[in-house]
Amino acid sequence: MENKKKALGRGLEQLFANNVIDFDNFEKEIVTENKNDIMQINLDEIRSNPHQPRKTFNEDSLQELATSIKEFGIVEPVIVKKSIKGYELVAGERRCKAAKIAGLTTVPAIVKDFTDEEMMEIALIENIQREDLNPIDEAKSVLSIINLRGITQEEFALKFGKSRSYITNLLGLLNLPENIQSMVINKDLSASHARVLSKLEDANQIEELARRVIKERLNVRDLEKLVNNKDIIKRVPNYKNDLYDHKYNMYERVISDKIGNKVKINKNKIEITFDSVKDLERIMEILNISISED
Repeated sequence: MENKKKALGRGLEQLFANNVIDFDNFEKEIVTENKNDIMQINLDEIRSNPHQPRKTFNEDSLQELATSIKEFGIVEPVIVKKSIKGYELVAGERRCKAAKIAGLTTVPAIVKDFTDEEMMEIALIENIQREDLNPIDEAKSVLSIINLRGITQEEFALKFGKSRSYITNLLGLLNLPENIQSMVINKDLSASHARVLSKLEDANQIEELARRVIKERLNVRDLEKLVNNKDIIKRVPNYKNDLYDHKYNMYERVISDKIGNKVKINKNKIEITFDSVKDLERIMEILNISISED
């Protein structure tokens, strides 16, 4: 019974009661390590935390960790939760991935029963401290914790050792259009460029300037000058129209092939040319549209 109490650790509530979260001892805070609680678990029996917000893992970083594991082994056990089939990871996904690369078949683990909300929160907190986490995933993790805990940006900044401005700028990235966020995730656009663009409200301007940054290899200061000069923004080439024209041409061909008539898409309208009422009725039938005559 005493060992069970030790294994439970201080828990998330006590962890958040502190002014600043101790990342260096984060896992030991939520699960007190006891040699009797550590067991070797087959990697094939462990599946990823279903609440894991991180979608991408840095391959170079994983290789470095795998090399370290080959030489020193896994120093800190992973944390898992028993499930119907095997185990679900609570914390330590990078260690498990690197262990597989290193050729290990088992990992040291501590089994603990967490709720779904606790698993989500632990995964979020664990991710935020990782240096290789991309800015968009980090922003989503921060926002999720703020919402889960019902805390302010300022309170979050204090507990996680960040400045208020850093958190505000980070969360601002989530206001960017999804395709611009993808550019940041894929490292086509730097987080610094993205932060400047996040100050704009017009999605068209954001997308146009982002493409200009990439095409002209503009640095952050160049972009700031453009953003601060409204006259220049108005003269930004409309790359978006070029993109949409290409898409519209594709849609026109697909619809035209379907109905056998000329199709034109322009200004949020679809124009279909037909020869007669009978031809129109044929098109209506193809589109599975029927009109009842009362």
